[in-house]
Amino acid sequence: MKTISEKLNFLLQKIENNEKITIAIFGLGSVGCYLLDYLVSLGDPQLRLVVVGRNAEKMQQDVNIIRTAATIRHQMRSELVVEGNCDFKDVNSIEAVLRKIQPDFIVNSSRLYAGLKYGSISWSNLRAYGIWTPLSVMLGKNIMEAYGKAECNAISINTSYSDAVIPWLKSAGMPYFDFGSGNLNHLIPRMKFYVAEKFGVNNLNDIDITLVASHFHDVVISKEGHTEGVKLLLSIKYQGNELEVNHDEVYKACAIPMPTDQKRNMMNASSNFDIIYSILTAIRERKSVKIHTPGVDGHIGGYPYIIDATGNEVKGYFYRGYSMEQMEQVNRNSIYCDGIENVEKGNLVYTNELLFKVKEKFHIEIPQQVALKDAGIVANVLIDGIINPRVS
Repeated sequence: MKTISEKLNFLLQKIENNEKITIAIFGLGSVGCYLLDYLVSLGDPQLRLVVVGRNAEKMQQDVNIIRTAATIRHQMRSELVVEGNCDFKDVNSIEAVLRKIQPDFIVNSSRLYAGLKYGSISWSNLRAYGIWTPLSVMLGKNIMEAYGKAECNAISINTSYSDAVIPWLKSAGMPYFDFGSGNLNHLIPRMKFYVAEKFGVNNLNDIDITLVASHFHDVVISKEGHTEGVKLLLSIKYQGNELEVNHDEVYKACAIPMPTDQKRNMMNASSNFDIIYSILTAIRERKSVKIHTPGVDGHIGGYPYIIDATGNEVKGYFYRGYSMEQMEQVNRNSIYCDGIENVEKGNLVYTNELLFKVKEKFHIEIPQQVALKDAGIVANVLIDGIINPRVS
């Protein structure tokens, strides 16, 4: 499997040669539809946008309305393609599609159990999301297995609990996604709102925020405005200078009202868009761009990451304002609160606290260690024992 930097340089060559850039969106639910709409709105004739799924008729309906709306806005310049008859539970089916479309980007927005925000069940009972990792990994595992078999070199992005999913794939020796979407990107705008109001900043883009934390702190800060006593890494700068601002007050200000339905997926789709657009912009404008992404390069938790196209080659590397040891430790402290003790040697390791809460609240038992090959078994236990009784 090629490194992120190697894949970025493959993309550089295609951009410089003015070749089509193919972005494949796997799964056209609400995240996929929002993302497709955002990409179409770029009005970029170099983009070839391919939606991949099983129900070609349903996807074509969604594509038609997005294409029509974009044409009304005078933004329809990208090529749109519907690639149906792809079963995400069938590795060979996915492999055939990858060989056919030859993508430069892959975004996995598929879900094993569609139409449900898992957190609507877990947060009020467990205050931990990590329990759902076996569900989150299943379809992504199939996509990346097919990715390896097809010898694909696309830049890959996962949308579901990447903090643990991507490290789990990597620790098992499998091909794994390069980036994850969400989490930190949901918090940073809220922080900018507070800082802009406090310091009278008119342009939010002049505020530079760097944050290190996992999914748990996206949730607890956005819902409750605190860090549950965990010390995070946070830098807030304006025009290159660190601002003197109470971080606890910043966290508190992040608890703003938001919808709890599918409209929330605008944020996840925007996070996917940000990764793609940042990479394209960095390469086209030969500059350095910082993104925030969970699970990047198979590391547990969420990190700031740099796409640097200022030299002859494009480089991807972790933000150097903090050491990797600092960032990894903060993320381990953070994700522990989400019920994940570790991910190692192909095993997801739940915390003792999570196992106790699962038994107390849902009256089921799950193993403390889950091998990747057994993820489907545990996923079915979670669906049958927790989800189905509460949604039926």
